[in-house]
Amino acid sequence: MITGRPQRTGRRRSTVAIVLAVLAPLLVTGTATGQPTPTPEPDGLGRILDILGPEQPGASGVTRRDFTTTEDGGRVEGHLVEVDLTHPAVSTDLLTPGSVAASATVPRMADGAGAVAGINGDFFDLGGTSAPAGPAIMDGRTLKSAVPVHRRLAPPVSGASTEFVFGVGPEGLGRIDRLRFEGAARSDGAVLPLAGLNQYAIPVGGIGLFSSDWGSASRAGSVCGSNDDPDTGCSPAREVVVRDGEVTSMSGTPGSGRIAPGTQVLVGRDGGARELATLQVGDDVAISSQLVARSGQPLQFAIGGSPILRDGAPTADLDDSERAPRSAAGVSADGGRMYLVAIDGRQSDSVGLTLEELATLLGELSVDDLVNLDGGGSSTLVHREPGQSQVSVINDPSVSSLRLVPNGIGVFTEP
Repeated sequence: MITGRPQRTGRRRSTVAIVLAVLAPLLVTGTATGQPTPTPEPDGLGRILDILGPEQPGASGVTRRDFTTTEDGGRVEGHLVEVDLTHPAVSTDLLTPGSVAASATVPRMADGAGAVAGINGDFFDLGGTSAPAGPAIMDGRTLKSAVPVHRRLAPPVSGASTEFVFGVGPEGLGRIDRLRFEGAARSDGAVLPLAGLNQYAIPVGGIGLFSSDWGSASRAGSVCGSNDDPDTGCSPAREVVVRDGEVTSMSGTPGSGRIAPGTQVLVGRDGGARELATLQVGDDVAISSQLVARSGQPLQFAIGGSPILRDGAPTADLDDSERAPRSAAGVSADGGRMYLVAIDGRQSDSVGLTLEELATLLGELSVDDLVNLDGGGSSTLVHREPGQSQVSVINDPSVSSLRLVPNGIGVFTEP
């Protein structure tokens, strides 16, 4: 169960800690106590947690609850799914539409995978390939690596590399980690370094690797734009198709269409294109690639996200000006509890939260580490109610129809 975090220094955090102490019976029972709540501080740094609703039971190890906050911008409604990762019946994994460069609604992905809860995931190539920006691991298998940091179509977060992920390891504990890509193509003594796997944006001068996980979307856009400007032109390119370790075809234009199992496609731009030109049809090529975790520990599933809360404290220089719908995923200090959070916004009854407000609020609800996921019109949190065969959307999306997104976090339970 969520509990208040001990008081910390600082005007904002001390104010919220006092409020949570006043509302301690509410946090346990979810019912009002009749006690007055403190008034926000006049400098705008205060926050009042009006209501933390009662736990709504779901599948084993999974509960949901709603909450309301009031801050200077107005009323905010939020929704929370809490997952006991140590429960023997609980597991988690990445939700996908079936390919990296594809999209579907969160309910469709969750129901298709048999999940009892889920939330939308990473920022993505909206209007293009629909591929997500950050690394992705599903069921222990690497699906993709991170695009260059300035090619992530998301609000900037200070110090947040696109390599950061939220994930759960084989031991069932959640954490924030960082996944660096390593790869190479070797042929006749030559070693060609690879810049990434299944990325919608290949770094200038680099060589990208595409596998059957990519899907049928065109690979042509991966050689367009610079490392920090997506609107610059496309680079001279070269594509090399490798099947069963042998070069079978080459082209000066990146292609499209599904890549068959056992086939890998190398796409180079600028200097990378010139390096690929040294290969010929019939050459033997050995391709290796992996994601290396900074922690040194493997992840069973991982999804890209920007850390906004570390060790219970908001990260530095978070935006505190734009209130919007938000999605986030967090974990307790021991890694044993996962929190999926959706904040309603851009609506008459809920104005949304800034990144700093989101981090501060969740930090006071015993969340230790938290990543910001894609928000705005993408924000979608689902939960399967007891006795139901399908999930229901439990937040109030800011768009008239659910947005198609490339991935999400799924929660699964055994009977």
